[in-house]
Amino acid sequence: MLLTASALSLTVGSLLLALVTRVAVPPATWLAFALLLHATRSMPPGPGLASLLIATYVALAIGNRGVFPFTGPPYFGVIASISIVMTVPFALDRFFMERLNGVGFTLIFPAAFVAVEFLRSRFTPAATWGSIAYTQYGYLPVMQIAALTGIWGITFAITWFASTAEWAWSRHFEWNTVRGPLLTCLSVFGGLVLAGAVRVALAGTDASALRIATLNRPVDLFVPGEMTRITEGRVRADEVAQVKAKLTELHTWFLDGSRRESRAGARLIAWPEANLLVFREDEPAFLERAKRLAAEEKIYLAMGIASIQLGAALPFENKLVIVDPSGSVVVNYLKSHPVAGWEASIMKPGDGVLPVVATPVGRVASAICFDADFPAFMRQAGQGRADLMIVVANEWKAIKDLHVQMAAFRAIENGVPLIRPAASGISSAIDPWGRMLAVGDFFARGDRTMTAQVPLGHAWTLYPRIGDLFAWSCLIALVVTMGLAVVARVPASLTAARHTWAAMHIPK
Repeated sequence: MLLTASALSLTVGSLLLALVTRVAVPPATWLAFALLLHATRSMPPGPGLASLLIATYVALAIGNRGVFPFTGPPYFGVIASISIVMTVPFALDRFFMERLNGVGFTLIFPAAFVAVEFLRSRFTPAATWGSIAYTQYGYLPVMQIAALTGIWGITFAITWFASTAEWAWSRHFEWNTVRGPLLTCLSVFGGLVLAGAVRVALAGTDASALRIATLNRPVDLFVPGEMTRITEGRVRADEVAQVKAKLTELHTWFLDGSRRESRAGARLIAWPEANLLVFREDEPAFLERAKRLAAEEKIYLAMGIASIQLGAALPFENKLVIVDPSGSVVVNYLKSHPVAGWEASIMKPGDGVLPVVATPVGRVASAICFDADFPAFMRQAGQGRADLMIVVANEWKAIKDLHVQMAAFRAIENGVPLIRPAASGISSAIDPWGRMLAVGDFFARGDRTMTAQVPLGHAWTLYPRIGDLFAWSCLIALVVTMGLAVVARVPASLTAARHTWAAMHIPK
C-alpha cells in the first residue's frame, strides 16, 4: 500500500512538473514538489531516487519539447543532465533525513535546491533557464520576492513549503509534533505574500509616461532561412548586389514604419534583436539615415541591428544602437552573452558592461535577449538606477511565452519598467512590479506593431544592492551542514567499530 501511494505521488508530481515546465500555473509547482518529495522520502533511498530520476527525465523531456533549438540525441542528452541535476537536492534531503529534525530538516531541501539552481546558472550555458521560480509568473505577490532576493527567494519559498508540507503529511499532521515547523514556514510565507500584495497595491500609477512603439520585420521579404544565411555571412560575391538591394528595402521598411509611428505620437520606437540586417561597409550610411529621421521627428530610435562583415571568422555583430532626438548615437552596445551553439560560433561578444545612459526622459539601460537570462548581469540596471530598460529580443515560437515571462522578473528585481521588442516572439511592455502593460505577438494576424504608454521611473528594490547574497547563503549553509553531519558521523562510526572489535575479542 505504501509503495502504491508513493508511486501515485511520483506519477502525479511528475505530470505536474511536465505541465509547469511549459506553462506557468503557479499553484501546480507547489503541489508538484510536495508530491515528488513525499515519493522519495517514502521509498527506500536507492529505488526512490532512481524512480525520481526516471520520472523527472520523462516530465522534462515532455515539458521542454521544442524549447531547445536542437532535437535527437543532443536533446535527450541535455534533458538527462538537467534531470540528474534536479535530483541532487532530493538526494541531499535523503542524506539528512535521519540526522535532523523539525525546522532544521525542512530547510535542507530548499537550501539544496537554491544552491543547485544558483550553481547551474553560473556554470552552465543555460543560465537561469529552467528555474522553478519562473513558474510563478502571474502570481504577483510571490513574484515581488524577486525585488528582495532575486528569483532565489522564490525557489526557496516553493521548496520550503514542499519540504514542510511533506514533513507534516508524513506525521499525519499530528499538531503537537508538526506545529513548530508548520507555523514557522506558514508565518514567513504568509508575511512575504502579504508584503508582496501590499507592494503591488501601493504601486504608483502617476509617473511621467512615455508613448512607445515596437516594430517587427516584414514577413514576406525573405524566404525561410535567408536571414540566417546572411547573418552567417554566407553570401557569394555574385549575390552581394542582389542581397544589398533587399536589405535596402528592409531598411526603408523600418525607417518608414518608425516615421509613421512617430507621427501617431510615439516618442520612442524600438526594433527587435538583429532585425535590421546591414553589411558592415553600409552601416555608416544607414546610421546617417536613422539619425536624420530621429532628429526630424524628435524621437528616440532603439534599433536591433545585425552588422555583417563578409569574410570574417566571426562575421556577426549583434548590436543595440540608440539614437536620441538630436540625432546623436547615445548607445552602441554589443550583446554580451551569445547563446551557446550557432550564435556563439559566429558572433563577436561585447564587454559585459550593461550601458545605463542619462537622457532627457530619464536613465535608460540596454540589453539584448539572452543577456536578460543572467540576473547578475542585469543587476547593473538597478545599480545604475535606470528609469527604463530596453531589451531587444529574437526567439522562436515554442519559447515565446516562457521567455517574455522570464523577462518580467528582471523588471521586478531592478525596479525598472521594461520594453522588449521581440522578433518571432511576444513584444511587451512591463512595469517595475511585473505587470504587463502591452503585448504584440509576432505570430498573430494583422499589424505586428505594439504601442503602449509606459510610466518611467525607478522603484526601490533590495536585490541590486545585495546581489545573490541569499543564494550564496543557502550554498554556504548547505556546505557547513553537510560538513558537520560528516564530522558527527565519524565518531559514531569509530564507536561502533570499537564495540564490534571488543565483542569479537571477548574471552569465550
